[in-house]
Formats: sequence, C-alpha cells, structure tokens
Amino acid sequence: MTPLDKTSKIDKRKRRSQFIAFTLFKLMSYSVVAMLILILGFITTKGIGVINWEFLTTAPQEGMTKGGIYPAIIGTLVLVLGSSLFSFPIGIMSGIYMNEYATNSKLAAFIRVMTNNLSGVPSVVFGLFGMALFVNTMGFGDSILAGSLTLGLLSLPLVIRTTEESLKAIDFSFREGSLALGATKLQTIRKVILPMAFPNIITGLILSIGRVSGETAPILFTVAAYFLPKLPHSIFDQVMALPYHLYVISTSGTDIEASRGIAYGTALVLIAIVLIVNLLANFLRTFFSKRVKMN
Repeated sequence: MTPLDKTSKIDKRKRRSQFIAFTLFKLMSYSVVAMLILILGFITTKGIGVINWEFLTTAPQEGMTKGGIYPAIIGTLVLVLGSSLFSFPIGIMSGIYMNEYATNSKLAAFIRVMTNNLSGVPSVVFGLFGMALFVNTMGFGDSILAGSLTLGLLSLPLVIRTTEESLKAIDFSFREGSLALGATKLQTIRKVILPMAFPNIITGLILSIGRVSGETAPILFTVAAYFLPKLPHSIFDQVMALPYHLYVISTSGTDIEASRGIAYGTALVLIAIVLIVNLLANFLRTFFSKRVKMN
C-alpha cells in the first residue's frame, strides 16, 4: 500500500467518525426538541379548553373547583417584581465589583466560589432559610416581603454570574482607551463598559425572572396562601401564586378530579408567562445589541 493510499484510508476513517458524531449530536438535539414539543403539546391539549377571559380575570370559587386564577396571576407578578427589586441592584453591583475592582483578589475568588455553591443549592433550602430569617427572626410573617426576599436570594447567584461574564466579554482595550482619554474608572464603567455589556446583562436578568416565576418551594414556606380569593393590599399580606396553586389543586384540593382541568389551565398559563419572558429576553438582547452597534 502506497503512502497516498494510507492517507486516503485515514481521511475516509476520519470522515466516517465525523459523520457518526454529527449524526449522534443531531439526534440528541432533535430528541430534546421533540420532548419539549411533546410536553407543550400535552399541556396545551389538556389546558386550552379552560382558558377564557373569565378564567383569567376571576377568583377561584367553590373550593377551587370553579372560577379562575386571577389572584394567583397577580400574586406571581407581584412576587417576581419584588424579587427583582432586591436581586437586580445587588447582583449587578456585585458583578461589577468582582470584574472591575477586585479582579484577582482573594475576596473576589471567595465570592465566586460561594456564588457557584449557592447556584447549586436546592430551592427548598432557600425556602427554609427564608422562613427562618424573614418570617420568624425578622418578624415579617408569611408575606409578600418575605417571599420576595427569599426569591431574590434564589436568583441572586444567576444575576451576579451573568453580570460578571457579560463584563468579561468586553475587550480590555475599551477600558484602556477610555482611561487614556482622561475618563475615571467609574466613568469608564458607566459610559463605556455597561452600555456594551447591557444586552447580555438584561438577558440574564430576564432569565432569572423566568426561573423565580415557576418556583414553588421558596414561596411555600414564606408567602403562598392555600386559598385567598382576593388581591393583596400591602407587602405584609399573603398571596396566591401560580406554582403553589397548581401544586395544591393537583395534589390536595377539595376535589382533585373536578379541578383537573383548572390544573392544566394553570400550568398552561404559567408556561405561557415563562415563554413570554424568554421571548422578551431575546427581543431586548437583539434591540440593545443593535443600539450598541449603532453607537
């Protein structure tokens, strides 16, 4: 066999291996998409029949076997807003500090380790911690304030890591150029770095919203009410929330079979909210990316 034949045989073997690998990766990708479509199709088929204006704008009735989920929708939105007001400022400022001021310090390394550890902590642990600290120790009771702070702690690691990675993606030459023109470090961060990193930062922020909107364990111990067909009037009130409402009517409702359709409808509304949040993240990222390029 000539050297040319050996080279050709090796090339064929490489192409064959590459084809097999690509085929496997493609099949795995398609299987994930197919599973997602299957889940969405199942929930949509089961829940679309109960979705109407009355279902979205009225309170539960007759032991949650009839009526709508309006208080649960409002409660979920209130908790998402409250957690965002807590986690966004702290998370963004922490990410800026770690990447711009304490890049190689031991403190920054320690914060990164703790942030990564917090990301892996089960949400039920956050719920128990929130109950011990905010509900009992600080005396907030089962309230919007306690639930929002607990959900804020849950999403905080994601906000910090997203902000830090977004800032890392900005080439250091932009910082050097701004400082060379006489700008201070704070002016450089505020006028140059943050606007460029903002598309990725805001994507992480909105994805954190998508996560907390579907959490059940943290609100189970801190804010969620079993049956509360009215809207809250202060941050110290309890609220209904879609994840907990879905859990209740699916497992321990007054008549599980009678409320089965409402459970699927609630799941569909919750999925729709998360989907809208993710689409909004993509839209805002594209919008702000175009603005950065134009400037």
